[in-house]
Amino acid sequence: MSQFDRVTQHPRIMGGNPVIKGTKVTVKLIFRMIGVGASEESVLWAYAHLKKEDIQAAARFAANALAHADVLLVP
Repeated sequence: MSQFDRVTQHPRIMGGNPVIKGTKVTVKLIFRMIGVGASEESVLWAYAHLKKEDIQAAARFAANALAHADVLLVP
């Protein structure tokens, strides 16, 4: 099993943003929720069709994307 088996991208789904397979829930949405203080449990409550493994896969995907990107923090 690939580390990204739960995440997919397609130009016709959510504008090509990475999503959890079989859903329209983007990796970006999951991390925006967590970034403003939502717990993993509240994300799972808001999107009952997601599983804990989906959030973990989104985290791996995001970490991999950041590892291969230049990030500039502007004050």
